[in-house]
Amino acid sequence: MKRALVTGAAGFIGSHLCEALLGDGHSVVGMDSFTAHYARPLKEANVSAARGHERFTLVEADLCDDGLAELVAGCDWVFHLAARPGVRDSWDDFDDYVHSNIVGTKALLDACVGQGARLVYASSSSVYGNADRLPVDETTVLRPISPYGSSKVMTEAMAGAYAASSGVEVVGLRYFTVYGPRQRPDMGVSRFIDAATEGREINVYGDGRQLRDFTYVGDIVAATIAAAEHGTAGGVYNVASGRPLPLLDVLDTLGDVMGLELALRFDETQRGDVRDTHASIERASAELGYVPATELREGLAQQVAEAGRRRQATAAA
Repeated sequence: MKRALVTGAAGFIGSHLCEALLGDGHSVVGMDSFTAHYARPLKEANVSAARGHERFTLVEADLCDDGLAELVAGCDWVFHLAARPGVRDSWDDFDDYVHSNIVGTKALLDACVGQGARLVYASSSSVYGNADRLPVDETTVLRPISPYGSSKVMTEAMAGAYAASSGVEVVGLRYFTVYGPRQRPDMGVSRFIDAATEGREINVYGDGRQLRDFTYVGDIVAATIAAAEHGTAGGVYNVASGRPLPLLDVLDTLGDVMGLELALRFDETQRGDVRDTHASIERASAELGYVPATELREGLAQQVAEAGRRRQATAAA
C-alpha cells in the first residue's frame, strides 16, 4: 500500500481521487487551501466522506506555505490537482492564476526534489487551443488561446524541467471536459442543471454545435491512479472519452434524464473558448490500460441525482 499526497483534495476531482485511493487501501494526506472561488460548504461536503476515514488526514494550507516538503516526505505518490480553474476569469484575474497554477506548482516541484515520490499532475485540454486537426494526440502542437491554457502549458514545461534537471519523476494528464457528481458550480453541466431545475433559460455560448469530449469524473480518477502505477516517467497523456458530441446533443440527453424540456438562450462565444475538443486516447489506453467506462447518459444521471441531494441538504440546513 502507498502513501499519497493529494493537492486540491476538497475539490471536484480531488475529493473523488481521495476516496478511490482510500478504497484501494492507501493512506492519503489531503491538502486544500479552501479558496473562496466557490462556497466553502460545498468543498467541505466534497471531502466529508474521506474525513471520516482513519487513513486520511486533511491539511488546510496553500502550496506556497512553509512545510510543504514535510508533507511530501515519506509519500510514494503526489497527485497535483490544486489549481485556479476556468478559462473566462483568467483574462481579468491572472495574478491568481499565476499564484495557484505556476508559483504553486513550482513550490510543489521544489518540495519533491530528492524525495523519491512520483508526481502525477493535472493539465488540461485547453493547452491545445483550436487545433488544426482532430482528434488531438499528445504530439499536437500546443497553442492555448486563453491565459488559463497558457498557465497549464507552463505547468507542463516546469514539470519537464524538474524531471530533466532534478530527477523528479513526473507524469502529466490532460483532462478533457470533466463532469459528474460534485462538479464545480461554475462549470457547464452544473449550471445547466441548476437553470433547468429553477425553470430558467440555459445560456449557450455560440451556436451549440461545438464538440465537447465530456469525460466522467470516475474515469478521470481511474486514469489518474493508473498514471501513478503504470505511467511512463516524463510522459503526458490525454484523458477523455474519445467520443465527442455537439453541445446541443448533450443538452438533449440532459433534458431526457431530467424529464424536462430545456429552454435555451444563445449568446456570443466567450473569449478563450475552444471551438471543438476531441482527444485521441490511444496512448493512455496502451500504456495505462485506460478504458472510459461511463456513458454520457449514465454520468449525467449520476450528476443530476447528486445535485438533487445537495439541494435537499441545503434546504434542510
